[in-house]
Amino acid sequence: MSDPNYKEPNIDPKLLKPFNAQETEARIYKMWEESGYFNPDNLPARHQKPYSIIMPPPNATGVLHMGHALGNTIQDITIRYHRMAGYKTLWLPGTDHAAMATQNKVEKDISKAEGKSRYDLGREELLKRIDTFVEGSRHTIVEQTKVFGASCDWSREAFTLDETRNFAVRTLFKKMYDDGLIFQKNRIVNWDPKGQTTISDDEIVYEEREAKFYTFKYSNDFPISISTTRPETKVGDVAVAVHPEDERYQKYIGQTFKVDNFCGVPLEIKIIADTEVTKDFGTGALGVTPAHSMIDWQMAEKNDLPIIQVIDEKAKMMVGGENLKGKKVTEAREVIVAWLKEQGLLEKEETVKQNVSTAERTGGIIEPLPKLQWWVAVNKPFTLQHSNIEGLKAGSQVTLKDIMRHTVESGQIGIIPDYFNKTYFHWIEKLNDWCISRQIWYGHRVPVWYRDNEVFCDIEAPKGEGWKQDEDSLDTWFSSALWTFSTMGWPKCFNDKTGEIDPKSDLATFHPTQFLDTAPEILFFWVARMIMMTGYTIGQIPFKNIYLHGIVRDSQGRKFSKSLGNGVNPIDVAAKFGTDAGRMALIIGNTPGTDFKYSEDKVRAQSKFANKVWNATRFVLTVTEGFDADSQPELTEDDKKTLEETAETIKDITKDIEEFRYYMASDKIYNYFWHTFADVIIERTKPAINGTDEKAKLSAQFTLLSILKDMIKVLHPFMPFVTEEIWSLLPIKDKKMLMIEDWPVR
Repeated sequence: MSDPNYKEPNIDPKLLKPFNAQETEARIYKMWEESGYFNPDNLPARHQKPYSIIMPPPNATGVLHMGHALGNTIQDITIRYHRMAGYKTLWLPGTDHAAMATQNKVEKDISKAEGKSRYDLGREELLKRIDTFVEGSRHTIVEQTKVFGASCDWSREAFTLDETRNFAVRTLFKKMYDDGLIFQKNRIVNWDPKGQTTISDDEIVYEEREAKFYTFKYSNDFPISISTTRPETKVGDVAVAVHPEDERYQKYIGQTFKVDNFCGVPLEIKIIADTEVTKDFGTGALGVTPAHSMIDWQMAEKNDLPIIQVIDEKAKMMVGGENLKGKKVTEAREVIVAWLKEQGLLEKEETVKQNVSTAERTGGIIEPLPKLQWWVAVNKPFTLQHSNIEGLKAGSQVTLKDIMRHTVESGQIGIIPDYFNKTYFHWIEKLNDWCISRQIWYGHRVPVWYRDNEVFCDIEAPKGEGWKQDEDSLDTWFSSALWTFSTMGWPKCFNDKTGEIDPKSDLATFHPTQFLDTAPEILFFWVARMIMMTGYTIGQIPFKNIYLHGIVRDSQGRKFSKSLGNGVNPIDVAAKFGTDAGRMALIIGNTPGTDFKYSEDKVRAQSKFANKVWNATRFVLTVTEGFDADSQPELTEDDKKTLEETAETIKDITKDIEEFRYYMASDKIYNYFWHTFADVIIERTKPAINGTDEKAKLSAQFTLLSILKDMIKVLHPFMPFVTEEIWSLLPIKDKKMLMIEDWPVR
């Protein structure tokens, strides 16, 4: 039987029902947006010290998955904490045109639907199709980002291919061209025959495959045997390299041998010495093919060797008779091996494991080829025009590599976790000049024009007739490297002669940014190049801290991919469990730099936690009904101690957040709220709440409300929706939105 004396508590009816994320989250996000507080210009007066984050722009090639949601959650936790802590916070969002990836995606769709190639459509029509696709994709990405609670300033949203960024790219290209740091040269590149473009070293994916390792001589009277997995390239050999200390071959060094017929192709082979050759690998002798190997190209430059291209852009043979010319390289390999066997020149054939270079975007096997391309010189000294970087003075001679190395080495930029420092410096040491031109149509077009023998590089096209613009587009990472400062008003707010910045600009207020969250896999693609370009262009670091989160994988440990069909849409997670549960599930137990397995069970557990917080709030408001929340009753010693312990816990959590230990902070919040506050403190106060000692009751009520208010604040950056809703229901006078309330206990 029900208690006849039971009285329904006079609390908000919302709390009498279970928390419904689906009915709450869209309403709350709209309220946040309409408040204007995502924009730092609209924050209350106490928000003075700037704190900024630039969102790593997701590729405009499709929808986001939970891996993207992890990055956005980490950034949102950081920005929400600092906003509550009184900072003037800017989180600037945007998307990346992802030139090659986007063009490949649209080309594949057109080919599948219409059976047409880009050449059938033409440049103008293809770009129209891509723009339409990108517009829809960007809209989807923005909606997904909003659903997951991102409190970024949408009024400042940027796109790497919008007109503002395009002007910035042209301006920087011109500056680097004039400084001799961008140049055009015929060099070996990584050529993707499938995508018909160059790609950078960082865009190569190495796949281990079985290969045949052939040992042979060029002719019966040739004195040295060589070994290779690519006999088809040997028709382009101009030398054999041996180690200078290899006694077997010393007498041949400097001699030149003519081979009248190597599978129908005449060769002239010079024996050279090079310390790069390993004496005990194969025969200790290396056939040098300068046109089809970066190492061989470098040997050719050192030894003044001719460069003979024998494979074209479609991975077909350019030399030989009917037996070779026009054949694909794989077919030519079989022809040459058969010829070697017929001539008795093949000495050994072995099966080996080999790392095959493939293009990240198309999967095509990379063919090293000599091509006329645009390059950024990373080792060339130049005069640093502007510098606010400690240890690098304006007017000093530096290289772009120096900027990348010094800013991290000096501690001005910190990498989390710090063991990635070693990886970062190792990459810099091996870094060669950066090939920035791509043979695609979508993207920032190279701002160089030609007429007869004239070459013109400028921000705008030259006047007069007969000028033709360079056909190539720039590597998407070139425009992305400008991201932190091009989104804040550069170059219009920056005086390149004096280095002065318009004091009213975002660049003056919010740059350098404080924090960058991204994945380790683009540490070199993007992060290092932002450091390089920002230091060169405006003499600053782009960010003070780099947080490298791990890859979110499925429950079987596989990467999310379209081919596997295992991607998880953040919108689906929010619809099923609520955004807060999805966010918390991604953070708890997720250490930086370590891959993380996503599972619905983790999200379900955090959905239960959101309900626990909701139910605990209902209980506290029920037992404190009528209590003056602004009063300061005399506290019992036990309650004083409880509040002191809570304050220490919050200080500990705060320190974890400020030192980027989100996985520890979230775990402490979860355990304290559930296992200390709900299971222990609430239970411990029930006798006082239900007893006749008015002093003890008031003390207990004050304690419960105080802890609840502080814990809801502390939980807000992690679970913003349920906490904002609860905050709106708490009995607090002159209440503000939780997102701009003061952070407790610092």
